[in-house]
Amino acid sequence: MGVVARSITIWTPSTVQRAYSGPTSRGVARHPPHRSITHHSSKRVSPTLIADASRMSAQGSDVPDIVSAQWLKDRLADVKVLDASWYLPVHKRDAVEEFKASRLPGAQFFDLDAISDTSVDLPHMLPSEAAFAAAADALCINPDDTIVVYDRLGAFSSPRAWWTWHVFGHKRVAVLDGGLPAWVEAGSELESTPVSDSALTAPGAAAAAAQGPDAGVRPDSRYPAHLDSSQVASWRDVLAAVEAGTTGNLVDARPAGRWRGEAPEVRPGLASGHIPGSKNLPWDAVQSGGRFKPAEQLRAAFQGAGADLGRPLTLSCGSGTTACVLLLAARRAAPGARATVYDGSWSEWGGLPGVPVAKGAA
Repeated sequence: MGVVARSITIWTPSTVQRAYSGPTSRGVARHPPHRSITHHSSKRVSPTLIADASRMSAQGSDVPDIVSAQWLKDRLADVKVLDASWYLPVHKRDAVEEFKASRLPGAQFFDLDAISDTSVDLPHMLPSEAAFAAAADALCINPDDTIVVYDRLGAFSSPRAWWTWHVFGHKRVAVLDGGLPAWVEAGSELESTPVSDSALTAPGAAAAAAQGPDAGVRPDSRYPAHLDSSQVASWRDVLAAVEAGTTGNLVDARPAGRWRGEAPEVRPGLASGHIPGSKNLPWDAVQSGGRFKPAEQLRAAFQGAGADLGRPLTLSCGSGTTACVLLLAARRAAPGARATVYDGSWSEWGGLPGVPVAKGAA
């Protein structure tokens, strides 16, 4: 596996940090490192602490990570339903307009782009605690509510919403296996009553209003958001692992062609290739027809990719979305599996100056 260095400088977290000024050699403005790095201590989080956090999260709820259409139908009156549909530009679809046309009964729209850290030019990164609490308040969601998230592609973007709620401390949240298509296939009805633009934009607007370095969770907020940094990896964490040669359990969910550097990235200005030492398990390889495969098939998929479910995983993708698909798959394959998601993923790593990039097969 060849590593393509874009600079002869020996890059460390401190030198990468100092490099953020002016355009890159590719003519793309250098974005500052994602703010989420401030959630992380300068000390490395031990695998034991991460394992304990994962076990507590898994044991703290009687709601499965993944639920069927029948499970949701039986409990619909007692559940808060969120449509977390999101599309890549190549899909040429509009999630908001589709939500206006039809949705699961009682569903609200969870806008992954709007409920995010809008202070950086990276797509849908985790918002601050204050911003997330404001969005949760706008959605009228309380900490003890049961939430089911879905999307219109089966389980493409909804796992990202599921993970976001988990990161901010919500235990009772699940993904609808197969999404809206599975709901319709099960013979359940959709809702098409008119939805006001203000209802659609209120959560994102509330999150935006709460942004800022000095913003805190409002004292009158119903939602006590607390970000669990043990579930999140930053570029600093990944770079340290690359330098230590410990990226063997970092799994990338992008298509194989993009991971090998043979296919172009969907976002302009990014390098092609992958994080040195990482493994590749495309997100759609853990699903069949938009539904997650059985546990034994998922275990085989991770094993075939060279990933060890018995050790802590770091999961990455293009922008931190389909990495969460792999997270759900890992938890189904090995309940209690320990994992962090690299929030910035390739949208960040592929635009950082001087970090190592590998191409070709492992």
